[in-house]
Amino acid sequence: MPGERILVLGGTGEARALAGALAGEGFAVTSSLAGVTASPLLPQGEVRIGGFGGAEGVAQYLLRQGMALLCDATHPFAATISHSAVEAGRLAGVPVVRLERPAWTPGPDDQWTEVSDLAAAAALVAPGVRVFLTTGRKELAAFRARGDIAVVARVIEPPDPPPPPSWTLVAARPPFTFDSERALLRRERIDVVVSKNAGGRREKLDAAAALGLPVIMVRRPSKPPAPVAATVQEMLTLVGAVL
Repeated sequence: MPGERILVLGGTGEARALAGALAGEGFAVTSSLAGVTASPLLPQGEVRIGGFGGAEGVAQYLLRQGMALLCDATHPFAATISHSAVEAGRLAGVPVVRLERPAWTPGPDDQWTEVSDLAAAAALVAPGVRVFLTTGRKELAAFRARGDIAVVARVIEPPDPPPPPSWTLVAARPPFTFDSERALLRRERIDVVVSKNAGGRREKLDAAAALGLPVIMVRRPSKPPAPVAATVQEMLTLVGAVL
């Protein structure tokens, strides 16, 4: 019911949109951001930055703040947070729902090789090639030991520790266009694209397909069961049903 308090675990574009939509419906929304980005795009409503200390910390916060619902709108690869969210809901007796964009599926022109994790992706890259790494600044470790490849890594903020001197960093914040992605792949003479199956906009994948480039795609991790919505509008309907 409008007026009830909702905690949104955010950090994604969908989470920002969800916070605004819930506030527009009259809910009192608090968005929680992990704090890994120094200058995040802030959602509408109250914002809390920093961790909780695991599932028990989240549960205590839900009870202390009188939250009626927990919305997990974190990244599809944030499996640890999603597990903590479900456990926190169980401990606090608060329902948990999840907003998760659908995974990408390969089209007829895509040349994908799917792998289980980034270590497998790094091992699959052939020596001497130029890799476009689009997995985020915290997911570079598996490629640091590959001194026999050229890496072009796209990040929002510089990684810590810095990458090897031979790497090329492209600092940019999405969204990107098909034309800009195709131009980047051509300019950097990319041979293979490495991506996590985050879903959402797929301009980089369409650009790779248009140029005939192979893609190494990391499959999503498993998450605990919870009611799931694929879009913000579906989530509004789900929230109404749950509450």
